[in-house]
Amino acid sequence: MDKGQSFNMWEGYADWKNRPALKDHHGGVPAATFVLVAEVLENLAYLANASNLVLYLSKFMHFSPSASANIVTNFMGTAFLLALLGGFLSDSYFTTYSIYLISATTEFLGLLILTVQAHTPSLKPPVSASVNRNASREEVNSGNAAMLFIGLYLVALGVGGIKGSLPSHGAEQFDEHTSQGRKQRSTFFNNYVFCLSCGALIAVTFVVWVEDNKGWQWGLGIATTAILISIPIFLLGSSKYRIKIPIGSPITTILKVIIAALYKFWISRKTNSATENASPTSSNTKVDIDNEKKVTRDLNFLNKALEATPTSPWLRCTVKQVEEVKSVLKILPIFMSTIMLNCCLAQLSTFSIQQAATMNTKVGSLRIPPASLPVFPILFIMILAPFYNHIITPFSKKLTNTETGVTHLQRIGIGLVLSIIAMAVAALVETKRKQVALQSGLTDSTQPLPLTCLWVALQYLFLGSADLFSLAGMMDFFFTEAPYSMRSLATSLSWASLAMGYYLSSVLVRLVNSISGAFRPTPWLYGTNLNHYQLDKFYWFMCILSVLNFLHYLFWARKYTHTTSQIDDREEIEMQNASPDV
Repeated sequence: MDKGQSFNMWEGYADWKNRPALKDHHGGVPAATFVLVAEVLENLAYLANASNLVLYLSKFMHFSPSASANIVTNFMGTAFLLALLGGFLSDSYFTTYSIYLISATTEFLGLLILTVQAHTPSLKPPVSASVNRNASREEVNSGNAAMLFIGLYLVALGVGGIKGSLPSHGAEQFDEHTSQGRKQRSTFFNNYVFCLSCGALIAVTFVVWVEDNKGWQWGLGIATTAILISIPIFLLGSSKYRIKIPIGSPITTILKVIIAALYKFWISRKTNSATENASPTSSNTKVDIDNEKKVTRDLNFLNKALEATPTSPWLRCTVKQVEEVKSVLKILPIFMSTIMLNCCLAQLSTFSIQQAATMNTKVGSLRIPPASLPVFPILFIMILAPFYNHIITPFSKKLTNTETGVTHLQRIGIGLVLSIIAMAVAALVETKRKQVALQSGLTDSTQPLPLTCLWVALQYLFLGSADLFSLAGMMDFFFTEAPYSMRSLATSLSWASLAMGYYLSSVLVRLVNSISGAFRPTPWLYGTNLNHYQLDKFYWFMCILSVLNFLHYLFWARKYTHTTSQIDDREEIEMQNASPDV
């Protein structure tokens, strides 16, 4: 291979046939466009099921409102948590390209099972004709419940793999070593959230309408078709993609550095001071630093891994490896601070929909299905995302004289503040809803309350805005700050935060019920009638937790020091390939 041909190759990347990726042929906006279109269809398929699932479980599968809410939050939490598995496999053993194809096929099989169950009456409990909210209904039997959960968690496995591979696959199409490439990558993440909203818009309007008016089997059939179509569309971009070559398990590097630091710390504690003074550790460590780059003072304990203590060859670490592990550990407090925000977002799929289902869903002559209320934050995101790209970002760049304008951490912080406002609004709206139910004498009736469901749209607007700022900010932040070898896994932390938020929502419901049940006849969130719930108090509780979480976030965000450069990452790969001792 001549020098000109070598210069034209993307180092560390291959095409879909495992040939070297070329700079004048692979990557860029055209390749990322196929990723964005595939994401529209994938999110349509996922949210067509998830957005209305809480009503399907309560009305057709006869679970209680709180049980339905917990099933939905556990399902969505598992789906997003499995993104870590998809990201890990993409970085270590497979590629983002192959993980997407495997995951899309898995999601298709899960949706197919759910479609068959929705279509077959014998696979569901009989429909209840009672108009009394407190009337008992026949529960779903164990066999049909097993079929339901198999389908749901196959979908969760597929969604997790896609969320763990597709965003990083799209981001890898841009050259981070140029200012233009970094700007395009940041724009890609904003466009990715925009495309999530496009798929969600179709899901919560057209598909939810089909589910409510034509039957769930038709709605799930549309979702199944959408994920099936996404596969050939994604494949159409195969000749354009530059695909990152996996270079081994990032978990191995993390464990290696941590174990080496602990072991060498233990050895140094056993060594007397005279031996330590005579030890060549300091000079050997200095040679390593001079040869590679200066070790940072952050997480100084991990620098122990660089000491030249006699040890197993497996525990010999380079400065680059230590700095990679530091960069991963430094983003964990930021990651932990976003979980409470996503716990608030979990309410979009559970209690907020159930609130709207008790209210007047007619706006003029149009009846809005409760599960379609997320259309308000979705539309707001679709308006705000281009406005952010073309107005806010250029203005903030001129104002701050920086490359990004609004930083990733500032975007996440704005999202946290908006989630606090959303929970306060939700509590006030729920107080008003319960007052109307009591005054109109409809507390135990299935008739809609004389209160428009647009009141619930207020909390959706704030939560939707929080989602735009936080999700795009998190994905860009984790991808940018992570080492080259761990980017898919790090980007998956954005979805893992969502997962833990959903799980935390379930835990908080159980915790609140356990504590409140000890002081009153019925817990705050118990029973089949939402009008008897103390949901307003639960929302105020969430608001207080969100304020405390924001203070926690500010502490870590102010202490955070950004990764200065990722340029040396490929040099490390070349060193590892050239020297088997590293």
